[in-house]
Amino acid sequence: MKLVIVESPTKAKTISKFLPKDYKVESSFGHVRDLPAKELGVDVEKNFEPSYEIIPKAEKQVKKLKELGARAEEIILASDEDREGEAISWHLRYILKPKKYSRITFHEITKPAIEHALEHPRDINENLVDAQQARRVLDRLVGFKLSPFLWKKVARGLSAGRVQSVAVRLIVEREREREAFNIEEYWTVEATFDKNGNLFEAKLHAHNGKSLKKLAIKNKDEAEKILAVLKSGQYSVASVTKKQTKKNPPTPLTTSSLQQAANNKLGFSAKQTMMLAQQLYEGVRIGSSNTGLITYMRTDSLNLSDIFLKSAHDFLKNTYGDQYVPAKPIKYKSKSKGAQEAHEAIRPTDPTMTPASIKAHLDEKQFKLYNLIWSRTMATQMKPAILDAVVVDINNQDNSYTFRATGQTINFDGYLKVYQEATKENILPALETKDSVASKDIHADQHYTQPPARYTEATLVKAMEEYGIGRPSTYAPTIATIQDRKYVEKEAKALKPTQMGLLVTDILVEHFPRVVDYDFTADLETQFDQIEDGAKKWQPVVEAFYTPFADNLAKKSKELTKKELTEEETDEKCEKCNSAMVIKTGRYGRFMACSNYPECRNTKNIDSEGNEVAKPEPEATGEKCPDCDHPLVERVGRYGKFIGCSNYPECKYIQKKDYGTGVKCPDCGEGEIVSRRSRGGKIFYGCNGYPKCKFTLWQRPTGESCQECKALMIYAAKDKPKCSNAECSTNKKS
Repeated sequence: MKLVIVESPTKAKTISKFLPKDYKVESSFGHVRDLPAKELGVDVEKNFEPSYEIIPKAEKQVKKLKELGARAEEIILASDEDREGEAISWHLRYILKPKKYSRITFHEITKPAIEHALEHPRDINENLVDAQQARRVLDRLVGFKLSPFLWKKVARGLSAGRVQSVAVRLIVEREREREAFNIEEYWTVEATFDKNGNLFEAKLHAHNGKSLKKLAIKNKDEAEKILAVLKSGQYSVASVTKKQTKKNPPTPLTTSSLQQAANNKLGFSAKQTMMLAQQLYEGVRIGSSNTGLITYMRTDSLNLSDIFLKSAHDFLKNTYGDQYVPAKPIKYKSKSKGAQEAHEAIRPTDPTMTPASIKAHLDEKQFKLYNLIWSRTMATQMKPAILDAVVVDINNQDNSYTFRATGQTINFDGYLKVYQEATKENILPALETKDSVASKDIHADQHYTQPPARYTEATLVKAMEEYGIGRPSTYAPTIATIQDRKYVEKEAKALKPTQMGLLVTDILVEHFPRVVDYDFTADLETQFDQIEDGAKKWQPVVEAFYTPFADNLAKKSKELTKKELTEEETDEKCEKCNSAMVIKTGRYGRFMACSNYPECRNTKNIDSEGNEVAKPEPEATGEKCPDCDHPLVERVGRYGKFIGCSNYPECKYIQKKDYGTGVKCPDCGEGEIVSRRSRGGKIFYGCNGYPKCKFTLWQRPTGESCQECKALMIYAAKDKPKCSNAECSTNKKS
């Protein structure tokens, strides 16, 4: 028996159908060894030697793999092809100590790819493992050393991270740009013209032959003076310029561009995008077996294999005709430094497997993402769209003012046939030089300059890629972490720093500048790439960072006090004891407090400017307290709104309230799953149709259904989705 080990049971199931019966495919369920959770696990005195241990949740599976490995004539390590995948194989080899082993990798889970991988095995790439180890050790040193500093000097529960703190800095600095932005008023003048009953719009473009800049018309008075001249004149066409332009197809998808496109087009978060992409890569049940639908989703390469290019070329030619397909397949080269050209871009495994043909086998979100990947990839191999553009300048009677109208039509849709992008058509009437046109309406509109937009997940991923911060595997977890840590919050789709995010970033920038320096962080990523290429050893890279970092940390730990980092003096006096009031920043934001704490515990709510905000009066609910019969009121506490007794503190009754999840109950099909508290205070989830329906869960449902058994998926440890059905085959091996 030959034992093949991959990371997930879904991937194992998809691969097993391509192998002979003497092969057994098992899953490691991800990483099996890591640094210890509750201690540093790195010996800084012994060349940064890491101390790995088997992850507690992996012990049962490791035992099973050892038993199978002992009976196997060969162990084939088939984890993912990136650094994390190589590290998993390295740890498995250490634990299992196989008599014979080989390492195989593949970009896609298809029969030809698996057969090719088995025919071309290799050894474990120690350089790739060292690159992962360097990143892991450095991240542990920063997190384990710097986070306790923040606990002592700022607030409990805070964390710092080598990449996460730099990402927060990007968001904080954009917020400061917005705050410092000088908003200016300006006006524009627009007209509606008529040519033989055909109306079209034009904007005031020039005065006395000179183009008007954006802020040329500064106020209402200036606008009205211009309107007074324009409303009484005759108008004619001064020039008509026609040209044809090409709109080139997009490039193939990398991890970064997939996350950006999915966020912009579908509204998916980076984390959600990667979760769905992993499902499509590992395999979705189609018919009687699992089928891998896309290639590996962590990549910065734009390369597409020759086999795929030929297959896509033939499909497009047969489906849309010669006019849509170039004579030769189009090949793309990556611009990003360190891109792995041996890898491939994210693409469908089979171009003939159209989204429509497999829609019935995918859930709604899987279908949307597959449709995006399929259509974007196919578009890369099609001809450009051809656009006809026309620019018409219209002058008033004395030629002192010029309006400009622009039109655009699609002459040939090209790649837009399969991949829709914002290509607005604006059709103008047939116009020739010296044609007279009638003005139907001329008006002025007031505008204000806008500060730089806040980052969205899509634009933050783009910025991180441009700065060289992180790599494809780290974008999504970084963005999720900075929100989980409450350093950043979402306002609509925009990412906005919290007060704690602002404070911690300011502390790190002032006192630990190298940790949050953009160029330094990007240089570390380059050094990880050099370790991967064998050009550098990992320990000197770690030492070069850690030695000055540790010295500075020791110095700052002695010099700085919590008071000077988290308190701001004010001119206000405490009305209870006449001591000075100070502004503090705690885990849940800024507030004003008496400097005589703990003798005096007076506090006040403040706004973002530091001004006192009156505590809202409790609102009566119209209900009575079941304990003392006083009215129940809605109050606002540090964790949000709640309903309690108006007779507090004599009566401390708080009403238990169910909060909806938006997930329909799978048992009765009518109720909604809501969160509740048990008598012991533990949160659980149940149908709001109780007691008629008694469906319950201990973990929060994701809203998705299991691909294997259709039971509800739930969020397990570290928010990883798993099936709620304990008997499901996906849970049997955990």
